[in-house]
Amino acid sequence: MITDTEHLWERIPLPPHILDLLKKCQSYTVPKNRKNLFELAMGGKTEGIFEVAYDVPGRGRFVEATVTKCKNGLSINYTEPYMRRRDPHCMVVADNQPTDKNTFAERFGKPFEPVRQETFEWLALQRLVVMPFIPGGVEANAKRGALLIAPDNAGFFIGGLADLQGIISIENLPDDFRVCSLIYLAPTFRHTHFDNKQLVVHNRLNGLHEVFSYNLYPGPSAKKGVYGVLLAQGEKEEWPTLHASTVQVVTPYDNITTIMHEGASGSGKSEMLQYAHRQADGRLMLGRNIVTGEERYLVLNQGCALHPVTDDMAVCKPIKQNNNGYIVAGDAEQAWFIRLNHIDKYGTDPYTEAITVNPSEPLIFLNLQGVSSASCLIWEHTEDKPGLPCPNPRVILPRHLMPDIVNGTVEVQIRNFGIRTPPCTKNQPTYGIVGFMHLLPAALAWLWRLVAPRGYSNPSITDNEGMASEGVGSYWPFATGRIVDHANLLLRQIQNTPKVRYTLTPNQYVGAWDTGFVPQWIAREYLARKGAAKFLPRQVQPARCPLLGYALNSIQIEGTPLHELFLRVDRQPEVGVDGYDAGAKILQDFFHRELEKFLCPDLDTLGSKIINCCLNNCSVEDYERLLYSTT
Repeated sequence: MITDTEHLWERIPLPPHILDLLKKCQSYTVPKNRKNLFELAMGGKTEGIFEVAYDVPGRGRFVEATVTKCKNGLSINYTEPYMRRRDPHCMVVADNQPTDKNTFAERFGKPFEPVRQETFEWLALQRLVVMPFIPGGVEANAKRGALLIAPDNAGFFIGGLADLQGIISIENLPDDFRVCSLIYLAPTFRHTHFDNKQLVVHNRLNGLHEVFSYNLYPGPSAKKGVYGVLLAQGEKEEWPTLHASTVQVVTPYDNITTIMHEGASGSGKSEMLQYAHRQADGRLMLGRNIVTGEERYLVLNQGCALHPVTDDMAVCKPIKQNNNGYIVAGDAEQAWFIRLNHIDKYGTDPYTEAITVNPSEPLIFLNLQGVSSASCLIWEHTEDKPGLPCPNPRVILPRHLMPDIVNGTVEVQIRNFGIRTPPCTKNQPTYGIVGFMHLLPAALAWLWRLVAPRGYSNPSITDNEGMASEGVGSYWPFATGRIVDHANLLLRQIQNTPKVRYTLTPNQYVGAWDTGFVPQWIAREYLARKGAAKFLPRQVQPARCPLLGYALNSIQIEGTPLHELFLRVDRQPEVGVDGYDAGAKILQDFFHRELEKFLCPDLDTLGSKIINCCLNNCSVEDYERLLYSTT
């Protein structure tokens, strides 16, 4: 640790209120490396369990979380089930800059500034850690630095942010490093000020973006708070950070196709980077029919190799030199916040299990049953209550531990959108009418990114809503500005990358078939093998529901055809035309409800035409005429 304060910040000019805070606090340290942070996370203990506790006025000592030293890392467990996943309503904006978000004053009926000053007063009573980092990474954002200021007993939170964004020692800071954003951590305020709820406050000052994190779950602040900082920067500089995983897929014939998978939390971003889960005999289970109990399988002797690029946040800065018509994307993170709820027994995902059980360096696990001095196993999930496992177990996995990782930027040929879909039958119709894969015209692909359905049984957040919108780009919960500005930005991006193709895949259910994430894994294998080849007219037809673009008449992988029941849900006898049409009406009503909010004078003229086309129930061919064809 660095503790000398005399010459520490001579190279880095700090805002006056930060200099004042550092002078007043009990003490502060600057971590030099990851080992320092793991020592902090255990409170200096070398084994056992450390309690992250605070004195809360009117409540006494309150244990927020426990940190268990395991053989393969630290196991973090919160004492309240509510704190084990992100509250979708946790973010507010405190400043007077343009925003469509709920403001602090609107939600609490008072200005934020007094609470801001109380936060600084609370921090001044603590032993602090001050950690420099660069949001989005040095390659993407070298001149726009950031600091985290946090109590030193929250070492696991600090370590999580250090893994996600990279820790930079003072000695290695770039010469042009300037503090443009700050994260302050004050966990007790959720008890004393905010009715025990998670709250993250964004305060966009002139030249400085402040993020006040009033909870210890890193999802809303260490991860999504930084995401909000990048989105605010991109609003001004005309580039988005997409909510997307990206993978280079290498076929057995050495063809490489780069696929970006976008969507709301739980839509399959992390799963797009995973190898398909196989049965003990090596087959892929395509699905199990929930009505008849029938199971169908696919034999795939050799799958594609995967070279991951991004897991959740893809910086897509415009590259003037790139005239190829593709999106250029790079990772905005140095580690990935991987959800593990689908791994519920040994052998489910040998790839991830091998990386996490015996890593080359210790990892940070959340919501898993860690035992001191034993290995933390990713299929042993913490229970929210007896017999009910937490739906959001996580591991923070540094990129450099991932096999075949791709560094730098890549050109994206295919942008896929994922949606969690419920079961659909003629007796209980739902929007679960999406086939294994659909092709979307570019204009329709833009609409899917505006409505961004959160979907069925989302495991990552505290809500249990069904067909709710995650908001524009599916990153809207983390953005601070106006939805119309992001809608225009995403449309311009699509216009400027005319060679990109757009697809749609569901997960969980395809009509009456329980499929899990198999549809996107099958689509990935098929699209990689097809490469740049165009679809022939006989291969596709307009979907019965125009919002689903084109349905495929057939798919063959390594000579094995996929049954049409998985491609066209209206052909499933358990669903039929009537069940399908009822589900299509649900989807149509959802699109109409969500798209109307974008119609305003500041929306791009082409955007208004596309939305009005949808509101008038236009055909797939109508979308093709509005913007270039991508089939």
